[in-house]
Amino acid sequence: MGLLESPFNSLLCMLLGISFTVWFTLLLVFIVVPAIFGLSFGIRTLYMKVLLKVFEWATLRIERGAKEKKHLLYKPNTNGIIAKKPTSLEEELKEIRRNGSGRDLDGSSPTFAVSDIFYFCRRGVESIVDDEVTKRFTAEELESWNLLTRSNYNFQHISARLTALWGLGLLIRYCCLLPLRLTLAITGVTLLVVFTTIIGFLPNGRMKNFLSEKVHLMCYRICVRALTAIITYHHSENKPKNGGICVANHTSPIDVIILASDGCYAMVGQTHGGLMGIIQRSMVKACPHIWFERSEIKDRHLVAKRLSDHVEDKNKLPILIFPEGTCINNTSVMMFKKGSFEIASTIYPVAIKYDPRFGEAFWNSSKFGMVSYLLRMMSSWAIVCSVWYLPPMSRQEGEDAVQFANRVKAAIARQGGLVDLLWDGGLKRSKVKDTFKEEQQKLYSKILWDHNSSP
Repeated sequence: MGLLESPFNSLLCMLLGISFTVWFTLLLVFIVVPAIFGLSFGIRTLYMKVLLKVFEWATLRIERGAKEKKHLLYKPNTNGIIAKKPTSLEEELKEIRRNGSGRDLDGSSPTFAVSDIFYFCRRGVESIVDDEVTKRFTAEELESWNLLTRSNYNFQHISARLTALWGLGLLIRYCCLLPLRLTLAITGVTLLVVFTTIIGFLPNGRMKNFLSEKVHLMCYRICVRALTAIITYHHSENKPKNGGICVANHTSPIDVIILASDGCYAMVGQTHGGLMGIIQRSMVKACPHIWFERSEIKDRHLVAKRLSDHVEDKNKLPILIFPEGTCINNTSVMMFKKGSFEIASTIYPVAIKYDPRFGEAFWNSSKFGMVSYLLRMMSSWAIVCSVWYLPPMSRQEGEDAVQFANRVKAAIARQGGLVDLLWDGGLKRSKVKDTFKEEQQKLYSKILWDHNSSP
């Protein structure tokens, strides 16, 4: 019996060895080496086109099946409130007073009309039913099925053929794509830590900067392939340059990888422990990234001083900052923190827009931890997005930091086809600030005062 087991074990070990050799050879030839030189064989683009054809067929089959069974396929988008053009507080009060018992807001209007209460009541109800803030922290609802159970529960159990197709997709994503992506992610992160640590021992100079940039680009490109990310970059002539600050809308932690795979940046963030801490400490040895301790991040003056010192050195990489401070669901851009706009420097705006048909990139940090989120990303079909480099912008004469931030935000929203919102993304985890309430009170008081005091 022992004589029989020995040849069998030898054969099994030989087959495993051959399998691993072939596996890593394919990774090296078709992914790692092209990533080093920034090349692509077009495999991901072909893969995306095939997926689109499959999605189109599946959607048509679903719609036909739902029509035959008279099932409600798509959720109604309306929430009972008729959409209308945005109007000012004064215009809406005029309309309410004309339709009510109060007189119009002219010189003879009273200081207060009971009908004014209805405006604030209606706005309160609208905010509850159709909250502009909280709905920006939930994933978009697709009007087509991408063969992912998580995309829309109305698209399940339409037919046996579609169920079989979904099962086949499940096997492909979890048994083929996920192991491949995990291998690439581990490879990219390991190479980043090892090479940046080695480069850290070199003396500061042109050679060290050159090697650091090449290593960062190579490793980030490997990590991009670990997500099967298909990225289209527009207007590369506007790419951020040294001595500036790059600001972008924020949908996902992988925004960093998406941008850094096309250019090198100095990262800004809080120091962490564990694996993330190891990566941060190795990266900062090769490149002047800006990491803050937990106690330092609350010191606005210290943060501003560190950022200002960095951008004043034209030999250092541009800083990458996400001024929203939290992830938004790929539909909107919310209020930019003014800190990075107070520094006298050139701002390079970047707009990022993901295609949710292949996989949801939005990170709902209140619902998913980082590990579970990354597993969801790696078990999606692909990550497809577009990146637009906008022309550099500078602070205009007489413009304060808040106005400058809003102007940059509006440009990003316009280019990315996103909704431009004034709300602070911090409302995701906190109550509305009293200043917001006071602003509405002051605005209403000013309207009453101006019209009551007019001749």
